[in-house]
Amino acid sequence: QVRLVESGGRLVQAGDSLSLSCTISGGTDSIYAMGWFRQAPGKERKSLGYLIWNDSAIYYDESVKDRVTISRDRAKNIVYLQMNSLKQEDTAVYMCGARPASNGYIYWGQGTQVTVSS
Repeated sequence: QVRLVESGGRLVQAGDSLSLSCTISGGTDSIYAMGWFRQAPGKERKSLGYLIWNDSAIYYDESVKDRVTISRDRAKNIVYLQMNSLKQEDTAVYMCGARPASNGYIYWGQGTQVTVSS
């Protein structure tokens, strides 16, 4: 059973940068892709981008691609989300998800809160 734990969320100021981590346990054999998402209060969950586990291809949502970088430490089974030039509208719960090749995202972390103050 894949288990995901996010960390790194905190209160930051507008313009700051922040790196979030998603630690994977329970094995990665079934993982096709790892994605980062966020959900602001009262809004739907939004994809930020994803990484194809076995070939490291990375895809970003157009709305954030200039400010977001996804990377990983394969030896440690950690996927990172680096966000730059943070804005108040980036305030949300950030979560990572894992999906097998034959399905959508079925494994989720509990999320980590990022709050951006003006």
